[in-house]
Amino acid sequence: MQYDFPEIFKKVFTFQIKYAIMCIGEYLVKMLYRELMMDNNFFALMFRMKYIHRWVLMRSGVPESLSTHSAETAITAHALAAIGNNIFNKSYDCDKIGMKALYHDAPEILTGDLPTPVKNHSEKMRQAYKSIESAALERFSELLPSELKETYDDVFKLSPDEKKLVKAADKLCAYIKCIEEKRCGNSEFDMAFVTVEKNIEEMCADIDELKYFCDNFLPGFYLPLDTLKQENRS
Repeated sequence: MQYDFPEIFKKVFTFQIKYAIMCIGEYLVKMLYRELMMDNNFFALMFRMKYIHRWVLMRSGVPESLSTHSAETAITAHALAAIGNNIFNKSYDCDKIGMKALYHDAPEILTGDLPTPVKNHSEKMRQAYKSIESAALERFSELLPSELKETYDDVFKLSPDEKKLVKAADKLCAYIKCIEEKRCGNSEFDMAFVTVEKNIEEMCADIDELKYFCDNFLPGFYLPLDTLKQENRS
């Protein structure tokens, strides 16, 4: 026997289901942390970066883990800061920016690498993901002894300038990944290359350090190892 629910009940039920879907990610993060809520688990959690795969919707010639991406982003962010200080007379703390870049995607240990088209599918999706990410960041320090909390809380707090450089480094590493895949003949990354290249060009107009890196260092990523090893003999 079927019942015909009034329209108002259907709307209420629909709203509740949508709200539940938006909140379930944050709920799962909280539940996982309740299981991990013991001092001294912070580093064990960070070391799980190597198990998180990036570019999950793509067929990669060389699979990339979150550990690899984080290390490369740290190297690149440190380089951008050094370029800023030595070429453009900025006053960045290179070491601090490099360290913060190393942890910039730490929430993905719990969420996985959510593809950009999924993150940006709608404003609700973007806000839901930010909520999940914030929930993870707020609880990382709870896995540390109290004596270390202040030091590591600072790792996850970025000033506007630091955030700009880390974001530029993150996007630059994505661009380099596309270059490397295309050089290996992987057409799977053709569209990603075009999209990320456009992003880089737009960011270069606003970030001198990024433009300098692209003009002076990016060409090397198109070269084979034997060429890279050659000394510059004039």
